[in-house]
Amino acid sequence: MKNVKKIITAALITMFATSLMGCNMIEKTPKGIANSSVAKVFGSKITRGDVDEQLAGFYKQLETQYGTSYKTNTEAKSQITTQKQQVLEELITEKITDYKAVELKLMPTDAQLNAQVNNQLAQIKSSSGTDAKFTEALAQASLTEAQLKERIIKPGIIYNIVQSYITKNVKVTQAQEKAYYNANPNEFTDGSIHVAHILVATEPEAKAIKKRLDAGETFAKLAKEKGTDATKDKGGDLGTLKYNDAQMDKTFMKAAIKVKQGTISQPVKTQYGWHIIKSIKNTATPEKKFATVKSSIEKTLITTEQTKLWTAAMKKWQTEAKIVKYANNL
Repeated sequence: MKNVKKIITAALITMFATSLMGCNMIEKTPKGIANSSVAKVFGSKITRGDVDEQLAGFYKQLETQYGTSYKTNTEAKSQITTQKQQVLEELITEKITDYKAVELKLMPTDAQLNAQVNNQLAQIKSSSGTDAKFTEALAQASLTEAQLKERIIKPGIIYNIVQSYITKNVKVTQAQEKAYYNANPNEFTDGSIHVAHILVATEPEAKAIKKRLDAGETFAKLAKEKGTDATKDKGGDLGTLKYNDAQMDKTFMKAAIKVKQGTISQPVKTQYGWHIIKSIKNTATPEKKFATVKSSIEKTLITTEQTKLWTAAMKKWQTEAKIVKYANNL
């Protein structure tokens, strides 16, 4: 009797193991991989196929760069991982905005949505110049016209509808505009500075460099010796910069503008480290009147507030969506 039980138990174990092997074999087929869930958002799944479909053009670029074995190339694999994560986040956002468009009764009818999609498609074609150039651009992106409409234009329209609804009531007062104007005078002038700098990681390093400069060593020599950014081989020269250069760190610019022409600053801390700044030329111009820049300030403040409001809404919805990610399937 005991032997019979052992035989039955062994048989059941074998059957169970075989069934598991069968499942794994199915899951490892291309179709099984494509259908595997990489995330769930509001209970709706995003599949590996959804992600790979978005990356078709990117994979072609990698194949051109690294050859057909790009999937085994270390650098290419790293790029693939990064791109997959980015696409997944975009698809999660798409799922959230689609869900909210329906919940908030903002989703257009199919006819309305198709009309908007076709209108945007016409604009894209027009901006391409010719049909041939449009077709060439689609081919380079590994997209058909139908995929462009469904995967890019349509989600973008729904996203904009929801975002506009959430941020539509943002307003700013003249008092806020005036406060911004007074706090950011350098944004409203055509003044410029020609500066050089030496960037290091710590305050003690910066202080030691300043001490050597005060003792008579040349700025360019110390920039090349101690600088940590790409300007060091040019003596730290950053060239001529507008006071309101949006590409430059605001803390750096505020400090640089205050440095008297022909002199060198004390150490200045920014998000990038510690700087010693040399002012080569400082060309100041009168500040523009508030009335002439009021409308641009209003746009800046409204955009800033809308971004804050939208970010807060998305953060709340991400919690509501109970997002689950299956990293091993990605």
